Amino acid sequence: MTTTPAAGPATRHPLDPDPVRSTKSRAVFALGLVALLTGALVGGIVPATVAMLLARQARREAYASGGYLTGAAWLRRGERLAWAGIVLAATAVVTATVVGVVNLANGSVGRDFAPGVD
Repeated sequence: MTTTPAAGPATRHPLDPDPVRSTKSRAVFALGLVALLTGALVGGIVPATVAMLLARQARREAYASGGYLTGAAWLRRGERLAWAGIVLAATAVVTATVVGVVNLANGSVGRDFAPGVD
């Protein structure tokens, strides 16, 4: 009967880089927060779009780095905030459209003459 030696703690190669947080993950979170705060003013679409594009790039870079780029939690939070900003902007556009259509429907059509005019 043969026994295998117990596996010790995993050791890193001395030339491996240290894991570091991706700077793009911070930018995605910041842009997502701006998108959420300005989403109701419809201006949140721009930072939300940029946040989504940066998140896509950051995920590709993190995958290519083999685990040496961290910050996935910040990416997820930033993407959620960006989506919330997009939803707020879409809600603001739909609300403004409905209010505009209702005001247009309540308005009078044609000339409004005085009661004694034929």
